[in-house]
This record gives sequence, C-alpha cells and structure tokens, in this order.
Amino acid sequence: MRLKQKYQQQIIPQLKKDLGLDNIMAVPKLEKVIINMGIGETLKDRSQLDKALNDLRAISGQQPRITKARKSVASFKLREGQSIGLKVTLRKNRMYDFIEKLFALVLPRLRDFQGLSLKSFDGQGNYSLGLTEQIVFPEIDYGKIDRIRGLEITFVTSAPDNQQAKALLEQLGMPFEKQQ
Repeated sequence: MRLKQKYQQQIIPQLKKDLGLDNIMAVPKLEKVIINMGIGETLKDRSQLDKALNDLRAISGQQPRITKARKSVASFKLREGQSIGLKVTLRKNRMYDFIEKLFALVLPRLRDFQGLSLKSFDGQGNYSLGLTEQIVFPEIDYGKIDRIRGLEITFVTSAPDNQQAKALLEQLGMPFEKQQ
C-alpha cells in the first residue's frame, strides 16, 4: 500500500517532469501484473497441478486460473483441453503489495543477483522476467516442496515505449542491472 501512495504523491509528478509531459493523464502507469506458471508435468501426475496451484495461490494471494491447451500436439503427448499452466492477474492494491514484496524481499534473495536485464522489454512498454524457482518467495515453505517450479512475471504498463516504461519501473524501485 505504501508503494501506491508513493506512486500517486511522488512518482507521478517526477515522471511528468522527467518525461516532459504536459498532461498528468499521459504519465505511464502500471496497469497489471501477470504471473504465469507452466506445469507440463501434470500430464503425467495430476497431483502436481494441485501443488502448483497452492504455491501460486500463496505467492499471489489470489486464486490462480488454470490454462488449457488450445491444440493437440502429438510429439508432446498433449491433447486439446488438457491443463498445462496457471495464471494470476493482479491489479490495484494486490498488485502494488506484490511488487513491493518482489523488489524488497524476493529479488535480493536470488543467488548472484546483479540486477534485472534491460533486454526484457517487449517494445510496447511491457516488461517480463522469469524466476527459475518458486522457493525464493517467503510464503513458500521449503520443507513442503516436492519439486522446483519456475514462473514468469509480466508487468503491463500504459507506457507507449520502452523508455517511458523503464522510467516508470525504475521509479517504482525495480532493480535494473548497472550499465557499463
């Protein structure tokens, strides 16, 4: 909640000045955070879906949606309609709480963390990062983990380009890598 207040009181005026924007409504904002977890192992063991669902629920504080396969792919032994992933979309207060936790607790716990890559922008102002293990989140009990699962976090902004999105995410506290 503190991050949301900081955004409204300090970051918006600062970004308006830094980006040379005339209208306060043109200042980029974070619209949503999407967390994806691929669970291909559920094709063999259905109980893995429940375990991954509980992990993602604990991480996000919200019930994940199960994503299904759109097409059958014989080489992957995949049938149309099978559960292959989980997805959570965070908005408003939950989004800001998650971001605050991610930047302050989770990312500093990563081994050999030197900052996030600047190459992960998509050209339209969105940023994606992948984590190889869910155990870096404080909500996950290491003793109850049967298998390490990775997840992807996407930050969707209203910024028209990567430069404005980068400025917004830096102001929010995202630890980008230092450039040489």
